[in-house]
Amino acid sequence: MKQSINILISGGGTGGHIYPAIAIANELKLRYPNANFLFVGAKDKMEMEKVPQAGYDIKGLWISGVQRKLTSDNLSFPFKLMSSLWNASKIIKNFKPDVAIGTGGFASGPTLIMAGKKGIPTLIQEQNSYPGITNKLLSKKAQKICVAYDNLERFFPLNKIVKTGNPVRQDLLSIHTKREEGQTFFKLDKSKKTVFVLGGSLGARKINELIANNLDFFKKQDVQLIWQCGKLYFEEYKKYNSLENVQVHQFINKMDFGYAAADVIISRAGASSVSELCIVGKPVIFIPSPNVAEDHQTKNAKSIVDKHAALMIKESDLNSFSVVFESLMKDKGKQESLSENIKELALPSATKNIVDEIEKLIG
Repeated sequence: MKQSINILISGGGTGGHIYPAIAIANELKLRYPNANFLFVGAKDKMEMEKVPQAGYDIKGLWISGVQRKLTSDNLSFPFKLMSSLWNASKIIKNFKPDVAIGTGGFASGPTLIMAGKKGIPTLIQEQNSYPGITNKLLSKKAQKICVAYDNLERFFPLNKIVKTGNPVRQDLLSIHTKREEGQTFFKLDKSKKTVFVLGGSLGARKINELIANNLDFFKKQDVQLIWQCGKLYFEEYKKYNSLENVQVHQFINKMDFGYAAADVIISRAGASSVSELCIVGKPVIFIPSPNVAEDHQTKNAKSIVDKHAALMIKESDLNSFSVVFESLMKDKGKQESLSENIKELALPSATKNIVDEIEKLIG
């Protein structure tokens, strides 16, 4: 196996596409210290900031998705697509990759299409239980498709699918030894149950409204809250930091401590979050976002709920939240069964398994 190789990775738009891409790159770098890496992202998206922060070079394409309603972005999409295909071709010609990896997002489409046309082996990593249009199209030419859920042969060629799981933060693999450290970090009362609320790095309006409207209810339940409200909502909700047993955070950098300290977690159901929560192994109430392509968060959550490993409340049913939450807090047996069942679904070796498949393509 040659050591000096060129690895092209494309993924972005959201943290759920970017962080798996970075995790894969980090594992490849451990195995091939002399490898050259180049990321391809969408201009003006968060990968243009996050990838360089992780120590990798990135080039941006002028590309965006197709909106569901008529907008100026839709009218410009054909021009963006042609521009991106042209520029992706130039990037590939100059970089000469040995393999191209796509983790989803707008830029991965043109990048992997042009890599495939030039005879470069390609691998896509599908995080969700219901794939988006881009990966469905790319799967026709890809050599391997790494997935995190069962039954994806409905969308992809069965002979290309490898169930690996989704890459997760490595510091989560040892969270079961960090409970006291997490409680100390967040200055928690160790005699009270802790509820950890997650709506994503930007935030989730419906979850934030739910928590704000139920602060008296949480007080009666005698629980303490670690509430990540997100960047977009912090100014609105930071006033609640003055309340006893409530702490509001814009963003939590020490997620392992938050998970370790939690007794119950309320979360969106993005693919990366679901994979992390399986490893964390705590009782979870999913509130999936309905505002995503193909309603994939609901499908992600349902795949866990169907195995009796989590609870789910749709945004349209949030008036039932207090009943669901209170019954869970009173039922220790239910908490334990949810915790045990979700741990059974964990795939902690996902990153290594994906990179094993990439090595086969390089070889």
